[in-house]
Amino acid sequence: MNLKAVFEQLQGKRVVIIGDVILDTYIWGDVKRISPEAPVPVFETTTEKTGCGGAANVARNVASLGGNATLIGVIGSDREGEKLVQILTEVDLVTTGIHIDPRRPTSTKTRVIARAATNFADREMDSGHHLLRIDRESKQDISPQIREHLLDTVVSQLPTSDAIIFADYDKGVVTDRLIKGVMKHAESYGIPIVADPKRNNFWHYEGVTAVTPNHKEASTAVHEEIIDVSDLVAVGEKILNQLSLRALLITRDAKGMSLFQRNVDRTVKIEHLPPNSNIVTDVTGAGDTVVAAFTLALAADAEFRSAAMLSNLAGGIAVGKMGCATVTPKELMRAIETAVSVR
Repeated sequence: MNLKAVFEQLQGKRVVIIGDVILDTYIWGDVKRISPEAPVPVFETTTEKTGCGGAANVARNVASLGGNATLIGVIGSDREGEKLVQILTEVDLVTTGIHIDPRRPTSTKTRVIARAATNFADREMDSGHHLLRIDRESKQDISPQIREHLLDTVVSQLPTSDAIIFADYDKGVVTDRLIKGVMKHAESYGIPIVADPKRNNFWHYEGVTAVTPNHKEASTAVHEEIIDVSDLVAVGEKILNQLSLRALLITRDAKGMSLFQRNVDRTVKIEHLPPNSNIVTDVTGAGDTVVAAFTLALAADAEFRSAAMLSNLAGGIAVGKMGCATVTPKELMRAIETAVSVR
């Protein structure tokens, strides 16, 4: 199946996204002087923006690419949670799968960014320089009652779903028992299940269709440093074997991504895909775009290689935008046409 054919089949595919929903806040401003109170820069706020992060950004990318996204997660009973629901509603994402837990805050990441170039204390600060990130969150596991509520919601969606994504950010929503429960109930449907894992649950995803860690997460998981391609191959094969995966997609920032596939004869096929972006503005959330595009392609019955190529193109578009960005069908089709013409 060529990429254009895969793209056409994405539209309307139903994907359940389970994970940690996060409110992303960006504060831009200028740094022009040092505080007289202490040797620290004075940050003058000029612009603020809020958006979807974590599983919420994955859901937005699924929907933006033409899929039908069902988001399942947890927020707090606070202003941040209300804001997140408002943003999701404004982009026509259904929020009935989001459970409110008054005992925990809505996961919020606030990034403080110096907008203009300046020079102070002998240190030059370029435009777009991240000064600080402030996290407000709970990493405690959700209660058994909330876990069962989320599982029931997933089960109710399975008959009409084409794929599942675990968007795991180690914030306590995705637990070992929730993973096992979803896997058990989804088994009879034969739909692809893809996990974008972090450290805590990495080895709990045994038996899913594929996982999509970045190279740092893959390295940390097997406690081996990735310095060159041979290291990458060794790490990838270990993950593929230990999790009994059909495929493993490791994203590598400026070096593109690497796809590991399990052949019928149990041998491993490895392909390194070069990056598809000439301009890298911000890599924040690019992994969300990759897992959304990759899973949508699998939902459309694409082969792993075609799904990886499509997600590589989508990720290349996302890194050219500021913050947790989404990719439109028009942008992706343009990238596909460009890639085809180059060949």
